[in-house]
Amino acid sequence: MGPEPAPGGSGPRVGLVLGAGGVLGAAWMAGALPAVQERLGRPLAGVDLIVGTSAGSVLAAALRCGISVDEMIAHQRGEATGVLAEAGLADVAGGPWPPAPALRVGSPRLMLTSLLMPHRVHPGVGASAWVLRGRGSHQALREMVRAAHAHAYRHMTPPGAPADWVGGGRTWIVAVDYDRGRRVFFGRPGAPRARLPDAVVASCSIPGWYEPAVIGGRRYVDGGVRSPTSLGALARAGVDEVFVLAPMASVEAGRLPRMPHERLERRLRTLITMALLREVRALSSAGIRVTVLTPGPEDLAVMGANLMDPRRRQVVLETSLTTSAAALTGMPLYRPAVA
Repeated sequence: MGPEPAPGGSGPRVGLVLGAGGVLGAAWMAGALPAVQERLGRPLAGVDLIVGTSAGSVLAAALRCGISVDEMIAHQRGEATGVLAEAGLADVAGGPWPPAPALRVGSPRLMLTSLLMPHRVHPGVGASAWVLRGRGSHQALREMVRAAHAHAYRHMTPPGAPADWVGGGRTWIVAVDYDRGRRVFFGRPGAPRARLPDAVVASCSIPGWYEPAVIGGRRYVDGGVRSPTSLGALARAGVDEVFVLAPMASVEAGRLPRMPHERLERRLRTLITMALLREVRALSSAGIRVTVLTPGPEDLAVMGANLMDPRRRQVVLETSLTTSAAALTGMPLYRPAVA
């Protein structure tokens, strides 16, 4: 086996859901991971199932490739240690705004389907079809994941030929088929085959910002257009407990901001939170214990409305390290938490 530990013992099967949230969502989740790991009482890399969407897919891949929580935090601070340093990986964060998109819609086929058969297409997925096609490239991200995966598994495979995936069905990376409008869980049994770097790039390909990712001749975009967490998919995943990090939701958002763009972001966050809590209740009804951690007022104050702004990354990380630990310390297990 490589760095990904096998499921252990006969205890409860644990799932970890790492949601979408852009550059700042990744920083917030990195700050929350130490508190979750302490609450769980064992390394997060060894949980039975990890589901990563968009920014969460990057953290999921990092955990399964043997990158420790401390190494992830150092990376967010601009320091390379451990596997990241040995693999020679640099920061891949881009600028706060996308390049100008191409003057054509992202997915004419999906657009037509959403018009003729709207009941077959999720509203968020259908809306993404109308967005102009992005020009941004995730080549640096692909190389980062490829290097981390190859470095972690170098004793298993010939140089330059890393294994296709990081574990038999225990790491799911969520993306959306941009022409069919279907959600895909790369890594889940029965899903299309994909190498880990390609799956992560697909999951992070925000419509209108980045080019769709092509895997097996099909185009894929960010799984967050369907759901920021895809938590509901764990109802039949065979887990007993789930820890959820949802940077785009807020169980307690605090005072409504004054600026119009910030108010719009807060309303969207409210809708995402309502959908997330419906999924939490559904899992709870199925007997699955769920702990949800979301940004709170202090986190939102430093995150701002643009979750892709790397200039705020370190302050978001440092704030989350404090607020997330405070939210989980002394809190009864298995109820929604707010940092």
